[in-house]
Amino acid sequence: MVKEWQDGILVLNQPAGHVENNESILDAVIRETTEEAGWLVKPIGLIGFYAFTPFEGADTYHRVCVLCDALSPTNTQLDPDIVSCHWMTYEEVMSKPHRSPLIKTCIEDSLNNPIISLSFLSNQHLSAVPTLEK
Repeated sequence: MVKEWQDGILVLNQPAGHVENNESILDAVIRETTEEAGWLVKPIGLIGFYAFTPFEGADTYHRVCVLCDALSPTNTQLDPDIVSCHWMTYEEVMSKPHRSPLIKTCIEDSLNNPIISLSFLSNQHLSAVPTLEK
């Protein structure tokens, strides 16, 4: 878990971020976890796909939650928004404020639901899509 500030409160979050142009979801998972948690990880399965709108009129956030094996810490300097990174028990995580309700949902899904194969992810970027002739 990472700790970061939200509205003046130190909250927990899972490493998260955006997929960059022409980047696979799994490459983004590895990059974001390195940048935000300082760990090299190996994705091993999908936990779920989620949507969250925090309040009326707000943007909707979409999350692909991926289960990973932790391989090794890195010497990467954490993103400036991240205060620190911690390994925590379920009880410790649940006792702290969360950035969003998706944190609890993702953890509970990882404990209670089957893990989905990574083969369900497909990456087809524009450079790989054939053009149609006119």
